[in-house]
Amino acid sequence: MQVHYSLGISNKPKTLPRVGPNMRLIEQLQIKLFVDAADLGSILEWCQNPLIKGLTTNPTLMRKAGVSDYEEFSRKVLNLFPNLPISIEVFADDLEGMESQARKIASWGSNAYVKIPITNTQGESTSPIIRRLSESGVPLNITAVMTSEQVETVRDALHRATPTVVSVFAGRIADTGVDPVPIMQTSLQILRGFPQAELLWASPREILNVFQADEIGTHIITVTPDLLKKCVIVGRDLEAYSLETVKMFHGDAVAAGYSL
Repeated sequence: MQVHYSLGISNKPKTLPRVGPNMRLIEQLQIKLFVDAADLGSILEWCQNPLIKGLTTNPTLMRKAGVSDYEEFSRKVLNLFPNLPISIEVFADDLEGMESQARKIASWGSNAYVKIPITNTQGESTSPIIRRLSESGVPLNITAVMTSEQVETVRDALHRATPTVVSVFAGRIADTGVDPVPIMQTSLQILRGFPQAELLWASPREILNVFQADEIGTHIITVTPDLLKKCVIVGRDLEAYSLETVKMFHGDAVAAGYSL
């Protein structure tokens, strides 16, 4: 059955992505799926899917999506999905500017998580403002984290009662040839004793990463819309998938009119 929803911004109802039998395997995981996007169409499509438990975005994604008004876009998304945690990033480079932007973003909605990079572009630690914001009760998402030492720095700056997401960029770690799983496992241990702190597996490269993250107990994983679409092939019979691939190669060769 197709499910429709109206968000009050269009008279034309949108259709939710189907949650087929293979999607059930994803639903059975303990890890929370957050969509990582700035394209409003993709956000509207996926954030209505019960699989999705939150949204993250960043200035790079917004720029690629053609967002011209940072505040207007952010407020719109926060208002459209008031029951989802939504992470919006500061972009000032000095600590004072970051803190000012963080408090402004936090005022836009109770579901706003303010993304603070682990350092500024000069490599200066943002732990002083993380501490002040956390003590003030501002929900945070500490981003661009890649080492266990950085996770320790974040932990030491946190107030135990303030909701915080620690985003370790496991995908980028893997891109360097380093296995991110041990770092993620260590990060989970570092954050023990901080019940309001959740570890997020950022920048996954394949659906396998969702299962890897779930297996070690990671709380959250961000997934792009393109990667989410691959959820439909989870659990596929590999021999049948092999045959389908063979047919694709053969069909394309015939369609192209190749001859030897």
